[in-house]
Amino acid sequence: MNIGDLENIPESRVGSVALTDRQLYGSALGLERTGELTGYKGISFGGLLKFYFGEYFSGIFFLLALASFIFVLPVSITRSGKVVLAMIDKFLKKAIDVFGAFVGLILCIPIFIVVPILIKLGSPGPVFYTQDRVGINRRKRNRRVYKAGLQNEHRSRERRRENYHGHPFKVIKFRTMVQNAEKESGPVWASKNDPRITRLGKFLRMSRIDEIPQLINVLMGNMSMVGPRPERPSFVADLSTKVPNYNLRLNVKPGITGLAQVKNGYDSSLQSVVIKVEQDLSYIRKWSIWSDVKILMQTVVVVITGRGAC
Repeated sequence: MNIGDLENIPESRVGSVALTDRQLYGSALGLERTGELTGYKGISFGGLLKFYFGEYFSGIFFLLALASFIFVLPVSITRSGKVVLAMIDKFLKKAIDVFGAFVGLILCIPIFIVVPILIKLGSPGPVFYTQDRVGINRRKRNRRVYKAGLQNEHRSRERRRENYHGHPFKVIKFRTMVQNAEKESGPVWASKNDPRITRLGKFLRMSRIDEIPQLINVLMGNMSMVGPRPERPSFVADLSTKVPNYNLRLNVKPGITGLAQVKNGYDSSLQSVVIKVEQDLSYIRKWSIWSDVKILMQTVVVVITGRGAC
């Protein structure tokens, strides 16, 4: 059929038209016929809502579900047991801290009556000794990465005037040294046969009775029953530059007793600090409620034997 022959076909008989020169390549439906086959009569408001819901809202829901599957579900499926156990362990540690400190203070009421009298009779000065110590580092990153632009103030440094590497607090202990023991020497480690330690102070240190007031620090939330020993800010600033990974021990609350304390006693040199830091980091990596219980039981043995005291 030639193109010129289309003029002789009546309009009522035109249902499909094939345009070809020599061969038939396809066919085209007329516009009226297309409407009859598809039933197209325009889109209603309800159909428009269905379209947007299907194309947009369900698409967004799909992306959210996909993101949840990628970032949330694998953790909840593969580590759900570990997450639950970690939450239980954290709750139990807090319960042991609060309950242990509360019961310990009640049981130690006679000590809080007798020891202050003996301290006053032994040497002039206060009964309790407070000292700045560094606790847990709750700030895991620098909050001043970008400069804070305020209307009347432009601050580019940290709000803290001095970086203590952790949360500073006042530790409470029974006084075991003469008054103003570090007035001339400055902050130094205690040593064996330290002349600054009083006669009663030697007994208090050997029996660890001088540490009992730290139960108040536990109730205040600054310390835990078990953890790394809290150190003074000047020592932390110095040791953090000399001892590898020293600041990692500040990722947990310091403790009245700990693995390093029961094995090595008080710090006396840089080498002893290196050994204790390794033990502190081992405690943090392998921490469990059972490990805390074992350390508390070992502490009882240390108190009875007086091992590691200065």
